[in-house]
Amino acid sequence: MPDAPIEVPGRVVVSGASGLIGRALVDALRADGVAVTRLVRRPVEAPDERSWNPGHTLLDPEVLRGARAVVNLNGASIGRFPWTPRYKHELLWSRLLPTQTLATALTALGAEAPAFVSASGAGYYPSAPGAVLTEASPRGDTFLADVCGEWETAAQRTPGRVALLRTAPIIHREGVLKPLLLLTKYGVSGPIGPGTQAWPWISLEDEVRAIRHIIDHEVAGPVNLTGPTRATANDLGFALARRMNRPFLVRAPLWAISLVLGRDATQSLLASDSHVVPGVLEASGFTFTHTTVEDAVAAAVPA
Repeated sequence: MPDAPIEVPGRVVVSGASGLIGRALVDALRADGVAVTRLVRRPVEAPDERSWNPGHTLLDPEVLRGARAVVNLNGASIGRFPWTPRYKHELLWSRLLPTQTLATALTALGAEAPAFVSASGAGYYPSAPGAVLTEASPRGDTFLADVCGEWETAAQRTPGRVALLRTAPIIHREGVLKPLLLLTKYGVSGPIGPGTQAWPWISLEDEVRAIRHIIDHEVAGPVNLTGPTRATANDLGFALARRMNRPFLVRAPLWAISLVLGRDATQSLLASDSHVVPGVLEASGFTFTHTTVEDAVAAAVPA
């Protein structure tokens, strides 16, 4: 059974609150009466907002003082293609600049700094067919692994507790399912490459619950935010096709995908065979609402 609803005392500061995970996290915190401060890059429009301009101006540390945690979810979407040299630059610096700005403000608070819960990705790990990848496993050598490594290094330059969220692709209509839904709808979905490569995954509900669990249970260090059971590319594709009552037949070779998406995106997202397990999360007492990729797809795509 899922664990009891988490009540996180104190205020939580969220950057990247307009994204898929950020919106869901803010809604969940507010639903339980937790005060939220959202950092926005536009003029302030609501009492809970504070304007900031990461990479250009320093953030006033007083914005963070007294918070229970600062949750950093900034970053351009890895689901936008192709990964041109210009977009790869954006993928990196849209993560580094906000993280560096928050780390500087937290450092200014010294011993009074709140916990820093900073996003990273399961793309940190290498392709390792047949292996089980834990938080202690080495970093991979893809472009995305390098981005995650620099992102985490920037987050760790703070004096307080730091948790690094190595999040898997989110099973949601606005997440990893977005490009698959249209293909499946028109009956042209099928295996991507061999289809047997392990793909880490997590539902949006469990992602949000896990972030709150990490805050509440004072978990530190790298934390794999991935579903508890192994799933292949074919498992995800079949689950979606069954949910939509459509065929799953048209194979997409990786060389052809690489021509469209680019070599780095294909290597990092589609060709990688990475069974990433949520060891730290489960050891800290977290239990999942969606234990299989089929459960997560059913929750994301109503019948």
